[in-house]
Amino acid sequence: MAHLSPREYDHLERAVTDGRRIVIVRQGRELVVVPLRLFMRNGREVIEARHPTTGHLLASTIDELDSVEVLP
Repeated sequence: MAHLSPREYDHLERAVTDGRRIVIVRQGRELVVVPLRLFMRNGREVIEARHPTTGHLLASTIDELDSVEVLP
């Protein structure tokens, strides 16, 4: 379960604003995506992102992710 510090959350918000790629890890699998927005669904924070190669949309709740990292 990903627990983001305030600083990490700020970096994630900046990645959304700047269109920078992030790495999300869920169940041991890494996926590089471009975050589009952060929003609340049923009281849980969700990252909506697009796969940069296929263009598929992905929505993941932050609390179900193992980790989130903003790429430089």
